[in-house]
Amino acid sequence: MIHHGLGFTQVFWGNGKGKTTSALGTALRACGNGFKVHLVQFMKNGTGNPEIDNPGEIRALGKLPEFTYKRFGTGSWIIGKPTQDQIEKVKDALSYLKSALNNSEYDIIIADEILYAVQLGLLEESDVLKLIDSKPKEKELILTGSHIPFPNIFAKAELVTEIKKHKHPYDSGFIARKGMEY
Repeated sequence: MIHHGLGFTQVFWGNGKGKTTSALGTALRACGNGFKVHLVQFMKNGTGNPEIDNPGEIRALGKLPEFTYKRFGTGSWIIGKPTQDQIEKVKDALSYLKSALNNSEYDIIIADEILYAVQLGLLEESDVLKLIDSKPKEKELILTGSHIPFPNIFAKAELVTEIKKHKHPYDSGFIARKGMEY
């Protein structure tokens, strides 16, 4: 069967670098073809460091009229039990994401780090499954995040790509580099 339109669910997951980058590469291609892309970032924002809170890829894509975004986060990664503030931000992001999916202005919605929210216990897997089921059929939905597989989510998606790490500079003590990791 040949399918020429939008409407798939895509997943980028795994322990390697490049899940968000893959989604944003898809966004760049889509914008170049006139599609409107909206990025909703879970758990990314609010560190107080403008370079991290507004990374290079967001600054670059933000110059394109076809690309918009909204970021939700508390400024700190979740270590151990999530704080009430972190839980609230993720719930706000999910609520916003649902409204974005129903906004006729957007063709493609990227839910960046949503699978980490499930992995870390901030969302239920059923929340994501309901999201996929409720997605308008003409909208493309891209989900990123997670180091663990979610077979039920993968079964509903049309495209699932595992980003697998073989080696990373972090493992040798290198910190994130401007222009490469942010």
